[in-house]
Amino acid sequence: MISFNLQCKREHEFEAWFASSSAFEDQKQRGLLECPICGSRDVSKALSAPNIASARRKESARAVEAQRHAVMLSKFRSMIESTHENVGENFAEEARKIHYGETEERGIYGKASGEDIVELMEEGVQIAPLPWTDEDEKRKN
Repeated sequence: MISFNLQCKREHEFEAWFASSSAFEDQKQRGLLECPICGSRDVSKALSAPNIASARRKESARAVEAQRHAVMLSKFRSMIESTHENVGENFAEEARKIHYGETEERGIYGKASGEDIVELMEEGVQIAPLPWTDEDEKRKN
């Protein structure tokens, strides 16, 4: 995969990934490229600095990406916590009660074992595992 900085006729700049340089040319000739900002199909490569990979640069890029992911997950967690009820270890029980109409429908989150998750999914209870880690728990406490 190769990343190109692209620019439309209105000078909007964006990045796109291609299997190869020839894949970019093929998609451009077929009119498949489109500016995500204005929808223009008049797209060309923009000037970009060469990216010479080094072990230090790669490690730095990985660290930056990991930090971005951590920030994104933290914001996601805060949003869930502010809009849903934490039912803790009672998650499976409460999810079933909501699913079967035994209690009010509401957004909940909590903890469940792998076995509980499989059983809930087999019963048709709509759940989504959240990507929280032990590090998240440490930061919260």
